[in-house]
Amino acid sequence: MTTTYEPELTVSPSGDFRVERLTASIGAELHGVSLADAARSDDLFAELRSLLLEHRVLFVRDQDITRAEHVALAERFGPLEDHPVAGSDPDHPGLVRIYKDLDSAPEHYENAYHCDATWREAPPMGSILRCVETPRVGGDTIWVNMVAAYERLPEQVKEQIEGLRARHSIEATFGASMPAGRRLALKERFPDAEHPVVRTHPETGEKVLFVNAFTTHLVNFHTPDRVRFGFDYTPGAGELLNYLIRQAAVPEYQVRWRWTPNSFAIWDNRCTQHYAVQDYWPDVRKMERAGICGTPTF
Repeated sequence: MTTTYEPELTVSPSGDFRVERLTASIGAELHGVSLADAARSDDLFAELRSLLLEHRVLFVRDQDITRAEHVALAERFGPLEDHPVAGSDPDHPGLVRIYKDLDSAPEHYENAYHCDATWREAPPMGSILRCVETPRVGGDTIWVNMVAAYERLPEQVKEQIEGLRARHSIEATFGASMPAGRRLALKERFPDAEHPVVRTHPETGEKVLFVNAFTTHLVNFHTPDRVRFGFDYTPGAGELLNYLIRQAAVPEYQVRWRWTPNSFAIWDNRCTQHYAVQDYWPDVRKMERAGICGTPTF
């Protein structure tokens, strides 16, 4: 006797669509909802925002909407930001093209666990990403619940990192492959940002482990109570930072999404990380992302 898998679907508060939780930790797929309608409806958008705070990343398939509607939905969350390295759609500022095609060599900024643009003093609040063209196989994206990553740290580690701050750099990542002049100009435009290692989510009050692939070092570790000898700081502080960054790779905190054309992901950048798996080259993968401006982390 065989059993058929039936997804666990709940009805949205309005009763207008269904919500399928994808893991116990993070992620939900919405069924029967129109993102174009959400861009126009206050009530539907309010439901969407509430579900985003609950599940941290939302997924929707088969959305026949325009680029203008994509931008309009993102702008309901807040103003959009441009990216200084990735190109934007000329007719829709803030809609960043992430096109990996045969004219571009493989690069390795997306296939690392990262929280978008933490090299900014005010990192993005979130993003809405659309799949335009997907490879024949591969090209999934992984999202990580960094609230769970903090909550499940050993208590002695939580005590050790309380009050620590870290530096985040665009120069050390996007700028690393540039000629020196361009790299230094990029750093002058976007000086390294400093954020708490443990951030407090501004809406939910949850504590978030807030270090990622853009983080270069801990800035206030070298104090007399932590450093007895040189190796307590070097490599001790770096080893602690690497341990914290690796928490994003724990599968129990993750959800993995298989893209199809016109599927969308909406995520809260303040409490998640993501990893775009580059296992499809030389196939093509084309995405368009609207990044929503955030607030300083303090």
